[in-house]
Amino acid sequence: MKVITLHEGRERSLLRRHPWVFESSIAGGKADSGETVRVQAHDGRFLAWAAYSPASMIRLRAWSFVETERIDAAFFARRIAAAIAARDALAIDSDGARLIHGEADGLPGLVVDRYGDTLCAQITSAAAERWRGVIATELLKASGATRLYERSDASVRGLEGLAPRTGWIIGEGDTQITIREHGWRLHVDLATGHKTGFYLDQRDNRRIFAETVRQFGFKRVLNCFCYTGGFSVAALAGGATEVTSVDSSAPALALADAHVALNGFDPAHHRTLDADVNRTLREMIDRGERFDAIVLDPPKFAPSAAHAERAARAYKDINRLAFGLLRPGGALFTFSCSGGVSADLFHKIVAGAGIDAGIDAAILHRLQEPADHPCTLLFPEGQYLKGLALLVR
Repeated sequence: MKVITLHEGRERSLLRRHPWVFESSIAGGKADSGETVRVQAHDGRFLAWAAYSPASMIRLRAWSFVETERIDAAFFARRIAAAIAARDALAIDSDGARLIHGEADGLPGLVVDRYGDTLCAQITSAAAERWRGVIATELLKASGATRLYERSDASVRGLEGLAPRTGWIIGEGDTQITIREHGWRLHVDLATGHKTGFYLDQRDNRRIFAETVRQFGFKRVLNCFCYTGGFSVAALAGGATEVTSVDSSAPALALADAHVALNGFDPAHHRTLDADVNRTLREMIDRGERFDAIVLDPPKFAPSAAHAERAARAYKDINRLAFGLLRPGGALFTFSCSGGVSADLFHKIVAGAGIDAGIDAAILHRLQEPADHPCTLLFPEGQYLKGLALLVR
């Protein structure tokens, strides 16, 4: 077993069981891409078993902090089975769910989502790449799924020295699947959809939005950055009769219309706009339009903390515009999926937007990923989605 030694004082993160070690912390030792190594302190004390990534700034990703544990096929079988059992216990009201959530499940760089009897995996680390075959076998064994598709085309693979890869690992057939969510039906395309095919992380927030629309009797709803219209379906399910979905992707908007029809809603109650959201919001303000409820679910503005200042300006601008389009008593569901923007910073950004718009709002809900996208105490970086459901006063 190859050994990696850390500089003196750099062992603190591993002693706290944080799974990452950066290049600057390493005093000596090398290994092949994804190879399991023994990580030790400067004085030889065992710290962890980890996967080595020679191309990444995150040079080590810890598998285990137990010296007697072996990193072998049985190890992955145990970790995968435990993660899937934890999801089974949640009794999720959908056949679309996250089964593996990377470091939070002790499997760094591995994300796996279930869509009915099909799994979709995304491998973004040299650690998971090395064990790809074993992981694929154990996933089907533990989940009972019949097929496994791979969407390892995220840009972060390049940081690990890995080329993008997509396609069937096990099984074959159509990549278009229809899933059930809260009694609704939604189309997913594993090959072309965002992430692993769909935004499962907003599943519970879509339910909360539908309940809010129903509770307050909202009729006129604006869904910005709507993608394939999940929140639009939720609004219609909650009783809205005039829903506008805005996005800059014509194929996504076509799916939004398809989702409205698929769920039996009157197409006259839904319209799509293929347009830039910021420009559209300004034009609506100029026309004096008002809405009962608005959803802002923009793409990632800050992939890291280094981009937070620029992202803060963008988030503040779109939230200020949205506040200007809400009727008194209306609701704003606003989100950030930027890992570089904390929940506390996002709250301050939205509050600043409210001040600029001259309004105050009560917080109905603080929103985040559902429980099948866990964030752990020892790996807070795993939390990326944060949101506020606000009622304008």
